[in-house]
This record gives sequence, structure tokens and C-alpha cells, in this order.
Amino acid sequence: MTTTYGTLRGKVALVTGGGRGIGAATALRLAREGADVAVTYVNGEEAAVDVVRAVEALGRRAVALRADSGDPEEAAGAVARTAEALGGLDVLVNNAGVGVLGPVEGLALADVDRVLAVNVRGVFLASRAAAGRMTGGGRIITVGSCMVQRVPGPGGTLYAMSKAALVGLTKALARELGPRGITANIVHPGPVDTDMNPADGPYAAGQAAMTALGRFGRTEEVAATVAHLAGADYVTGAEFAVDGGHAA
Repeated sequence: MTTTYGTLRGKVALVTGGGRGIGAATALRLAREGADVAVTYVNGEEAAVDVVRAVEALGRRAVALRADSGDPEEAAGAVARTAEALGGLDVLVNNAGVGVLGPVEGLALADVDRVLAVNVRGVFLASRAAAGRMTGGGRIITVGSCMVQRVPGPGGTLYAMSKAALVGLTKALARELGPRGITANIVHPGPVDTDMNPADGPYAAGQAAMTALGRFGRTEEVAATVAHLAGADYVTGAEFAVDGGHAA
């Protein structure tokens, strides 16, 4: 038996990069809260369709949209396509992201451009498009990274920089959109068990040891915080670490 909580009944949400990992768990949690959900994907169409089917099994409407957050037109266009398919937009979850790790001297310009295009520009453009459609009660929630609050070793310069930019964006959006009743917040996951970073992977033990709890997080644990923010009225401009104490 599936539990439905209902705090977002009648709302429409868009989760970028919602076909797998944290994005997929978030899409399902928002659906359990009563929202209709759109998810974007780039290459994983089958996984995104699976998420749509799971959302529909909960009695909610869903749609999978191919949209590359690194493409300016597609990043903003996903918002318009969601509103067209589902009748509006109340919640935007900026989850899509890419990472390139390595010594700063060895990073190619193409790597810099791609990471900033997806992780920063794409989030800005989607948020701007969403703000243009949202009314009072709109929610913009961005997935950051524990590396914003603590960079535990070398090789993360580009990724940490891109995610740190989202903190400034979130706080500025909160100030600008607050008078309209739209909130903006950011969630920083720590090491989370996903197909891209499995809890039994070759570097997992070291990552787990960096947390106070000594373990990887579950995607559902991050999704729960996102869902809480999607339903919260008096929380904006804030950072939330779901990192097992990585920053402690």
C-alpha cells in the first residue's frame, strides 16, 4: 500500500534531471504529496518513462521531457512545456547537474563551459522562466552540494565553484521574489547512494568516513527535505544540508 500525504494536492512540479537518482526520488515524493510532475532527461529516456509510470501509478499526471539544461532554449523551454502539458507550474526543482573532477590546471575550457552551462546558467534560466509563470505560493528549490560547505580534498574546484554560485542565486531570488509570495531555497546533499556514486563503489568508504554518521545517504532522504520545502510557506533564502554531518 502506497502512502499519499497530500500537502501538494493540485500543484504542478517540474524536476530537472528527474529520471534517476535524487531527481527520480524527488519526483515520486512530490507525487505522493499530491503533485502532478514533469521530469526532464537528456539520455535516459527509458528511466524517465519509468518514473512517469510510477507517478501515474500513484494517481497523478506525469510527463517526461527531453531537455538539456546546458542548452539555453531547452532549459527555459522545459518550464513552458511543463505548463502546457500539465496546466501550470507551482514547484521547480533544479536538480540536473554535471561534474568534472580533476586538477584545476588540467581542466579543459570545454569542461568549464559545460559545467557552468548546466549547473549555473541552466538553473538561472529555468528559475527565471518559472518565476515568470508562478504566482503566490510558487517554490523554487535547487539541489546544491555538500562541497559548497566543505571541500574535503583536491580535484573539486570547478564543481564546487558551480554549486557555490547557486547559493547566491537562491538568496537573491528569495529577496526578489519574496514580495510575490514565491520562495527559493537550496538543499546540499552529501554522499548519496545513486547509480553514479554507489554506496559500494571504489571510493565509497572514504566518502562515508567523511560524514558524522559514517554512511551514505538515501535518495529518499534528500527528497523528503525537498518535499518539505515545496510545502513550506515561511522558509526562503535558506540552505539545508542533508549530508550526514559532512560539514560538521
